[in-house]
Amino acid sequence: MDVLSDVLRAVRLTGAIYFDMNARAPWVAESPATATICAKVMPDFERVISFHIMLDGVCYAQLADESEPPIKLESGDAVIFVRGEAHVMASEQGTRSRPDMDIYFKPNDRPLPFVFDQVGGDGEKARFVCGYLGCDALPFNPILDALPHIMHIRSSSSSGRLIHELIRTALKESQSPRAGGETILSKLSELMFLQAIRDHIETMTDASKGWLSGLRDRHVGAALSLMHGRPAQDWTLDSLAKEVGQSRSAFAERFADVMGVPAMQYLGNWRLQLAARALERQGTSVAQAAAEVGYESEAAFNRAFKRLVGVPPGAWRRNRSAAARPGA
Repeated sequence: MDVLSDVLRAVRLTGAIYFDMNARAPWVAESPATATICAKVMPDFERVISFHIMLDGVCYAQLADESEPPIKLESGDAVIFVRGEAHVMASEQGTRSRPDMDIYFKPNDRPLPFVFDQVGGDGEKARFVCGYLGCDALPFNPILDALPHIMHIRSSSSSGRLIHELIRTALKESQSPRAGGETILSKLSELMFLQAIRDHIETMTDASKGWLSGLRDRHVGAALSLMHGRPAQDWTLDSLAKEVGQSRSAFAERFADVMGVPAMQYLGNWRLQLAARALERQGTSVAQAAAEVGYESEAAFNRAFKRLVGVPPGAWRRNRSAAARPGA
């Protein structure tokens, strides 16, 4: 079982390239926090991640609150703001502007991306693209907390070169729109994010903790594969430990130490994420969704779901359905 791919599918990761920016120094582009534009650019998702990729030229990227030092982006580099904080892209450090909130919307009459030419002055040229990745935050998305706030993918890395070429391919597609063009752009954005995660995993040390570290750990990774491959099975600490070749106590300690949560709590959270996806299928009852992920009692499922999400599964589904209606 490819656990990372399984999670990305279950949390509905979806990408979109929104802006193709052609600028000349001095230029500055300030982006609002994605929480303020989520309903406009990715209305179907609870969490939105923003990213930028430099195609030509040089610029500086920094959080708007300046809580971290600026990152210098060169041609082929990419930066991902995983938490979606407000941030600034500029040809010079320390310059600021005000976000133009009117440009953040999902068009119904034309394809993405929006193209902006001759932004800024008459100095050195720069070209970069901006986009978003939408995903679920609830009931359970282990990736969001496992990644750093800002990810800098350098063009010198294998994934950096790949991302650069993929985006150029995406822009060629957008300049001569054909059927399915936006889907291609979406998938390329998702592939960029996956490649960035894989690069991040490779830089982690043996002492690292968290969900991504669990994927690399021999015993924890094996247990994750089992839980994701057969989530409805009646797993216990004893059965998981036996499968991965450890004693019950050693496995429980190792899993909790690496992952930060006990194995049974992780399994329960993951089952609820899968159940949430099942609830979105037309005709699936709460009892059926509960049974699909291993709950024998609908009442127990309701309690667990409400404890993690804050509302019962039936109310959660009604809220999601209402939010998905046009004009909601």
